[in-house]
Order: sequence, then structure tokens, then C-alpha cells
Amino acid sequence: MVDILWLVFFSAVAIQLFYLIFIFGRLAFFYQKPAESTVEKNQEGVTVLISARNELENLKELLPKLFAQDYQNFEVLIVNDQSVDGTEDWLMEYAIAYPNLKLVHVRYTPDHLTSKKYALTLGIKVASSDIILLTDADCIPVSDQWIKRMTAPLRLENKIFAIGHGSYQTLPGFLNKLIQFETMLTALYYFSFGLWKSPFMGVGRNLCYRRSFFMERKAFKGLWHIIGGDDDLFVNKYATKQNTAMVIHPESITLSLPKTKFSDFLVQKRRHFQAGKYYRLKDKLKLGIYSLTHLIYWLSAIFLLATSRSWEPITLILGFVLTRALLQYVIIRQAKMKLEGMGKVLWTMFFDFMYMIYFWIVGTKGYLSKTVKWK
Repeated sequence: MVDILWLVFFSAVAIQLFYLIFIFGRLAFFYQKPAESTVEKNQEGVTVLISARNELENLKELLPKLFAQDYQNFEVLIVNDQSVDGTEDWLMEYAIAYPNLKLVHVRYTPDHLTSKKYALTLGIKVASSDIILLTDADCIPVSDQWIKRMTAPLRLENKIFAIGHGSYQTLPGFLNKLIQFETMLTALYYFSFGLWKSPFMGVGRNLCYRRSFFMERKAFKGLWHIIGGDDDLFVNKYATKQNTAMVIHPESITLSLPKTKFSDFLVQKRRHFQAGKYYRLKDKLKLGIYSLTHLIYWLSAIFLLATSRSWEPITLILGFVLTRALLQYVIIRQAKMKLEGMGKVLWTMFFDFMYMIYFWIVGTKGYLSKTVKWK
């Protein structure tokens, strides 16, 4: 029995190291040649699309940032989804000073449709431009180059999808540190596999695609019955190695307000995990193998440490644990540098263990849930 457990431990370690070095390392050690400086005489039009419900205070902060973007040909389209906080009146006044602000007001959502997908579809249908750049009302672009960076693969490389990074503001407290770790680990997943020519998801906080492609595919056909998934499931269904680009630059990211209550955070994560069960089988396997061996790695290491009676096996186990922890620290730090331009990460091994517990409890509950709502 003990020999089998040792075999299980070593197998789990080997798979974990493979993911860290050969898959996650694609993002951590990603190198991109500096783009040649070119002047675009005719910038293609872009529609920045935001679906918002009761987001008045966030919109007051976001819109000035959008209209300060270093891009000439764009409009901002706000889909006001049944807000009751004064959003509509404020937007009507704001639009007087900004003619490239377009508004759509949703009065109701049909019973058989999910609210956010319906709101986004209405917005995309009336968008003036073929390039749709999506973000959320509680997100802020970190630079005035955001539109230019995120849309470049569509404008200059004829891509259909451009997938960007959506980070969260750093706040004090344990919950925020867990959110920061979980966000970076998720980014490692989808950016690394995207660089491996196998894209499988994006985040609606920072996502770009062609309106014409969306309309040709009949919007969210086949996804209407699913709560959420307007971003990752749409990408999962249609993104390929030929039509998708990963946008990796600190000027291309958005910064969001993180949840400050565990209850709100858990509702958000349940929605994300619920959407995950509709991924393609090959993408479930990509994530499932890593997550399962992550669990086996920790459980077998703890059991072997608890049952070992001499220093030799204890030293061996701790050696593998520390090696993996150091490698993971380097990978996450380098990935954060590539995406955000900063690499400060602390306590990665502690949060790696905490994430394992959280993932299997919350993930299982979210996977089985059928009652998650957008707002």
C-alpha cells in the first residue's frame, strides 16, 4: 500500500512539474519582439461595449477613462439593463457632451433568455463598428493604449478573437490575496494554452471579437439556456489556433473592483464553475488533469509525511514539495511580469494549498448548481 502511494505521489509530482515547465512556462517565459512603430492613417472603427445594471458610480469613473483613449475612431456603447439607480438619466446627460457615446436601454428580458446575453446581443446588433471590445462597468483600462493594444490582432492580423487579461485591484485582507492568486492562476491556464495554439476561454472583462462573426454564428445560439458563459463559453465554442490571438502587454489590461465579501465572491465563482461544465471535453481534460493531480499531490504528500518514521523519506518529500513551490513561485512571478509589468507575489505555496481546498469545495458546488444569476 505504501509503495503504491509513493508511486502515486511521484506520478502527481511529475505531471505537476510538466504543467509548470512546459505549459505555464509558455506564458512565464514568453518573448515578443517589439512591434515596429507605424502610423495608422485609417484606423478601423471600434465599438467598446459595456452591459451595466445599477452601475452608476462605476460608470462615472469608467467613462472618462474610455474617452481619454489614444485611438481616434471608436464609440462607447452602454447597454443599460433595467437599472433603477439613476443610470439612465445620468447617461442621457453625459451623452450630450460626448457624441460617440451610444445608449441602449433594456426594459425587460424575455423569460426564455438569460439577461446578460440578451443585453449584449442587443448592443452588438446596433454597434456601428465590426470590432467589438468588451469590458465590464467596474473595470478600468490601465492605460490610454488599451483600445489600440486589444484591437491590434483584429485590425492588423485578421484575427477573429483577441483575448486580454483582466486583473483586480490590490486591497488588504486574506480574501483579496486569494482573489489575486486565483486570477493569476486562471490567466496562466488560458494564456498558456492559447500560446500553445489551443485557446479555450477568455474573460468578458477584456475581450475583443468581430461583430460579423458573432452575427454569422447567430449570437449565443446553443448557449442561451446557460447562466453566464457569455465570454468563456463563446470563446470555447469558436476560438481556434488560426483565428485567436493572446494580447500580452501591461498596457492592454483592465483593472476591476474585487469582491470584498466571501459570500459575494462565492456566488461569482459558482457562476464561473457552472459555465465550466459546458467546455469541450478536451478542454475539461486539460484543466481536470492539472486539478486532479494537484489534489493527489497534496493529499499523498501529507499522508506520506504523517506516516513516515525516518528522516530519509521526510527529506525526500519535502525536497519535492519545496522544488515545486520554488518553481511555481518563479512561474507565477514571471507570468505576472509579462501580463501586468510587475512581479510581486508572496506566499504562493500557502495560497496554492488554500486554492486546492477552495477549488474542490466551491468548484463542485458550482459545477452542480443550476440557480446562479448574473445580478
